[in-house]
Amino acid sequence: MKLDVLGLIGACSYALDCVEAELVHVTNKHAKRVAYMSVCTAMQMGITDRKLQDLAVCALLHDNALTQYIQEEFHNDISHVDSIKELPHAGAHCVMGEQNIKDIPFYTDVKNVILYHHENADGSGPFGKKWNEIPLFARIIHMCDLLDMVCLRKAVDFETWKKISEFLSKIRGTVIDDECADAFMDAFTGVPVMNMEDSQIEKSLWEKVPREKIELTFEQIKNIAGFFARIVDYKSPFTSTHSIGVAECARKLSGYMGFDDETVQKMYLAGALHDIGKVAIGNDILEKPDRLTDEEFDTMKHHASYTYRILSDIDDFDEIRDWAAFHHERLDGTGYPFGKSADELNECERIMACVDIYQALTESRPYKKGMTHEKAIGILEDMAQKGWLDKNIVLKTDECFSV
Repeated sequence: MKLDVLGLIGACSYALDCVEAELVHVTNKHAKRVAYMSVCTAMQMGITDRKLQDLAVCALLHDNALTQYIQEEFHNDISHVDSIKELPHAGAHCVMGEQNIKDIPFYTDVKNVILYHHENADGSGPFGKKWNEIPLFARIIHMCDLLDMVCLRKAVDFETWKKISEFLSKIRGTVIDDECADAFMDAFTGVPVMNMEDSQIEKSLWEKVPREKIELTFEQIKNIAGFFARIVDYKSPFTSTHSIGVAECARKLSGYMGFDDETVQKMYLAGALHDIGKVAIGNDILEKPDRLTDEEFDTMKHHASYTYRILSDIDDFDEIRDWAAFHHERLDGTGYPFGKSADELNECERIMACVDIYQALTESRPYKKGMTHEKAIGILEDMAQKGWLDKNIVLKTDECFSV
């Protein structure tokens, strides 16, 4: 199966930015600006082609483990404001992030790039590495990450270049090494800083780093899917492992129903990504133990449209996007976010709606024990009788998962 991996990584970076915006108050499109500045700096140093693509991926995913760190170290309690502000500089999330990206397909060796992306040139970083012990890509990403958070945090305007120049002059030789600082200044002299404004950044980045679809094995697809699913599920332990559970159910049921191998693989990926829009929903709603108010439920319903929006920027991904985003649509048109009716929902979209509910009912969560297969099927059959779910797919779900 061919996949626009860079586009998928770019979409994922938006999801990560949503989490960072909630936890450490960086602005949206932070990762794409870091990637753009990193790529421009690297090009000034003579780096091209696939090395440049790998740098872009690392920059887009530099804080991929932030939600994992929150959950494992702080048990998802973001009330420790002073600690939260320092999270991007904690060595623990660098270790986790380095481990996470091992399943992403790279062209070149990117060992220790994520691990050391918060090291300072003078050795005062989390691991005490000096600039000549740190991979070049890690040094570049560290510089651009700091510049974005300090100088582009609120807005990109015509005063931004002045702020960047002044800040870089203060930290060069201590936090940032001279080689990277010089390359950045040379790369951006005469280049409009407005290229990094929110409305321009995607265009600016992809002009520098061409995207191409890559042939992947199913094992590679599963690894990538697992990476993205963890980002969603780590945001809320209430739904821990839900995304991969849906992916496995979608794979098994579509295979049982006779779909070809490529469709089964796409269904697995769609299942893993179906809730990626939840990263844009606040944890005060995601983790509320009581019944949601009507207003809160309306907010929660937006997650499916966010999934649609996030996945729309990936080349030739419309089919998988729709399978993922339409999982709350109903055959009678009463679902959300688009109110699709039966003649607008294909079989794969109907399968996803069914397995999402089945997985949610049968999985255990901190506040409930999972239902038996028989009880879950009874609920699905009732929903089919109401005209919400496809009766035949509910029947196949019963047959497929009864043993």
